[in-house]
Amino acid sequence: MTRKLLAAALIGLLATTVSAETRADAPETLATVNGKVIPKARADALLAGQVMQGRKDTEELRKDVREELIRREAIAQAAEKAGLDKKPEVAAQMMLARQGALISAYINDYVKSHPVTDAQIKTEYESIRGALGDKEYKVRHILVDKEEDAAAIIEKLKKGEKFEDLAKDSKDPGSKEHGGDLGWSNQAAFVKPFSAAMVALEKGKFTEKPVKSDFGWHVIQLDDIRDMKAPTLEEVKPQLSQRLQSKLVEEQVNSLRKAAKVQ
Repeated sequence: MTRKLLAAALIGLLATTVSAETRADAPETLATVNGKVIPKARADALLAGQVMQGRKDTEELRKDVREELIRREAIAQAAEKAGLDKKPEVAAQMMLARQGALISAYINDYVKSHPVTDAQIKTEYESIRGALGDKEYKVRHILVDKEEDAAAIIEKLKKGEKFEDLAKDSKDPGSKEHGGDLGWSNQAAFVKPFSAAMVALEKGKFTEKPVKSDFGWHVIQLDDIRDMKAPTLEEVKPQLSQRLQSKLVEEQVNSLRKAAKVQ
């Protein structure tokens, strides 16, 4: 699993509820199926998951949860009776499910003991605001493979040919049919060589030298510029808190992975 996939999985685990069935105290019984007890804690966990998905905690939902767990228990018992739990692939899936519950418990515990502070959120907000800048740019470009091709386009522009017409030969399929128009964006939306050339332009001007990026060679024209209205700290505080918490979790996981002795 790649780091990105692992991070995504861990973020998902933050929203899960860990079953309390492993507590040392005697579990309260929800129902008994063929002599086997279904602990109430199992229902509590399933109910909490349904509530987190947007369902209201009603008597009807609790009845549905109870019935679902009874059905599951009946099926599970039938599977065990058929010896399916002894199959290697089934045993592996059961082990993964157990491991997932342990991971969820660890992540939830780590999150509780490492809360994100208001100061951290404010620092993150200011960092993002700084990267975005305070302007938005309406820009268009023409992307080609070779520097000499970009230089030739620039010469045609200097002679009065229209940017929109020349953009038809651009390598960028998303903008070539629209005269190279990329719409309104802030500087952080573009790779650094592109954004640096863009912000240096005056309104209505195009780059007089080809601009190199990992995508190829660009000719850039700045059509317009306006002040950017960014959301306030309070408006984005929940998203920033979750973003920072996810970072902390990923850092902890990476630390555990680095410390692990693997043979």
